[in-house]
Amino acid sequence: MYLTTFIRTVAIAAGIALTSNAAWAQSTAAELMAKGDVSDHSFHPGEALRSYLPAEKLDPDNVPLLLRIARQYRHLMSDTLTDKEKIRLGGIALTYGIKAAKLGPKDSEAQLSPAITYGKMLPFQGKAEQVLATPRIKESADRAIKLDPRNDSAWHVLGRWHQSLANVNGLKRTFGGILYGKLPVGTNAESVACFNKAIAINPKRLRHYIELGRTYAQMEDHATARRFLKKGLAMPDVEKDDPEEKLRGREALAKLP
Repeated sequence: MYLTTFIRTVAIAAGIALTSNAAWAQSTAAELMAKGDVSDHSFHPGEALRSYLPAEKLDPDNVPLLLRIARQYRHLMSDTLTDKEKIRLGGIALTYGIKAAKLGPKDSEAQLSPAITYGKMLPFQGKAEQVLATPRIKESADRAIKLDPRNDSAWHVLGRWHQSLANVNGLKRTFGGILYGKLPVGTNAESVACFNKAIAINPKRLRHYIELGRTYAQMEDHATARRFLKKGLAMPDVEKDDPEEKLRGREALAKLP
């Protein structure tokens, strides 16, 4: 299975390389972006990159384009099975996200992109890398919120940040600090506040409800956790990560007493 996934990933990369020059010669950057958007909206990241990467050759400092490319590599992370390949793809996404953030200092989505990628890579990294990435996630999310307080994705990322750190007990924090560096402090209360803000801004995203439910489960408020988890799980899949998010929700729900 791992070999099949690896071969498929290599084939996508080869296809992108073979078609990029031809697409570049025949289309403008705007036309290529529009073509890539069709594949992006239908969650076909390999196909999207076949248009976006040639567009980047024509317009390398286009911030919206760089954000689209970063998103496709994050989507490919979800589609591959090996941790090594997930980290490799995440590294590419991070490179594009960081470039977009530098080129778009006043663009909320550009500032948020590295935080999303750092967070997606976190489960597959070692402890030292996780400690280094943790403050960077919050810094990026904070900048995104400062630029656009109605960026629900930024509030969601910040909620996940607090949720994750609130679950680190004192013993782990002490020994982790000795070995890898000091971890920031997050709280469940802040996590709840962030997810509630995300829901108020965009009530149509199931991930906000599921992660709010997971935070309440962490707080051992089982009735409230169950309510939000069920609400999120009952919503239709709309975004690429919704099936993965629902899996997290079902796992959390199954653990409730």
